[in-house]
Amino acid sequence: MTCRPSSEYKTYLTEEELPTHYYNVRADMRNDHDPMLNPATLKPVTVDDLAPVFATELAKQELNATDRFIPIPEPVREFYRMYRPSPLVHARYLEEALGTPAKIYYKFEGNNTSGSHKLNSAVAQAYYAKLQGLTGVTTETGAGQWGTALAEACSYFGLTCDVYMVKCSYEQKPFRKAVMGVFDARVTASPSPTTDIGRKILAETPDTTGSLGCAISEAVEAALNSGGTKRYVLGSVLNQVLLHQSIIGLESKIAMEQLGEYPDVVVGCAGGGSNLGGLIAPFMADKLRGVKNPRIVAVEPASCPSFTRGRYAYDFCDTGRVTPLARMYTLGCGFIPSANHAGGLRYHGMSPILSKLYHDGYMEAVAYEQTRVFEAAVLFAKRETILPAPESAHAIRGAIDEALKCKESGEAKTILFGLTGTGYFDMTAYENYLSGKMSDSIPTDEDLQKGFDSLPKIPQNEGI
Repeated sequence: MTCRPSSEYKTYLTEEELPTHYYNVRADMRNDHDPMLNPATLKPVTVDDLAPVFATELAKQELNATDRFIPIPEPVREFYRMYRPSPLVHARYLEEALGTPAKIYYKFEGNNTSGSHKLNSAVAQAYYAKLQGLTGVTTETGAGQWGTALAEACSYFGLTCDVYMVKCSYEQKPFRKAVMGVFDARVTASPSPTTDIGRKILAETPDTTGSLGCAISEAVEAALNSGGTKRYVLGSVLNQVLLHQSIIGLESKIAMEQLGEYPDVVVGCAGGGSNLGGLIAPFMADKLRGVKNPRIVAVEPASCPSFTRGRYAYDFCDTGRVTPLARMYTLGCGFIPSANHAGGLRYHGMSPILSKLYHDGYMEAVAYEQTRVFEAAVLFAKRETILPAPESAHAIRGAIDEALKCKESGEAKTILFGLTGTGYFDMTAYENYLSGKMSDSIPTDEDLQKGFDSLPKIPQNEGI
């Protein structure tokens, strides 16, 4: 393989180099994550258990722990070619601003209409729904990237799309709703009076700003009440989503190999785990096989610290307690995070795959207050000319701090981080930061305990 000069700013793979298969990290994990449980029986879920909620092929992917590589359907690859491969960028101007000997690279996933990495999984999930003969799908969205991506994919494949958007984000980002409308999606602020669980939550907490857990409950209920014509799809957390997002890491590794580089540190923002899991996938494979030993750093908001302050326990994936139980780092399905601007990182739990890898010591995690995150976002925008999404800015903050450590030690490490999307729908957040109105919200131990008290009382959680 011919190496390109490492001083190149952007590295684009050709369309012929677009991966043909997704990578399933579970096949290389020494210890698989604990199985999802049917809440009625507390036994591991089966494809038949999941089929009423997910498209059947996606249910199979969810439970697949043995196949290392899974083919990307050709219609999905055809769609990918419209915006992939995405660029790997050498952040030379950020390096200069920091005065660091480190090399910083980022994988930019914002060069599509949704403005984020979410389209990678939305296309696959919409395709499998269409293949099954369904008429539409339901979903939740936090900051709006996932809802936008799914609306775009559903429009392409001729499916209806019902989106339950977390109320605080719905109010903060009206233009996200407009973009979803362009693609014919129906968007509802969650919790809403349109579902049983929404009405229940509103009756108990009329002034709630909502949460991803609430929105998931409503979307699942809507799918189950569709008479079998729709299924629910999710933009993060699930194994199938991390599988689809592995295309990010696969492309990153190929591009870095062409540059003669390999990351010493891989940094990603973490909410439910989709982009982080996708970015680190092939590098984690090297780590699991003992080929290389990169540090993997997850960065989460201090306002919703699943990894750094959560419990490793079985919990419901939604507030309404209608989903299977997953063992993950969680703040409790009853936890409602503050209505800050890390919209897509406000989920109470973390991917079971990433939770297991973190629990077994293959990953690290750090939490940042949002003012520090926006400080990094503004510096990055000024030096690299991309306005990052607040979610992505968490990874930027983590990468900057790693680079500053190199400045202190004199080590010339190579750092790779995921720039998951753009922040052009987040101007309220930037305005609040620039005007000095932004504040930091960090839950107290008492706040977190309320969420932990909502953990299901089952034998598997005894002693936690």
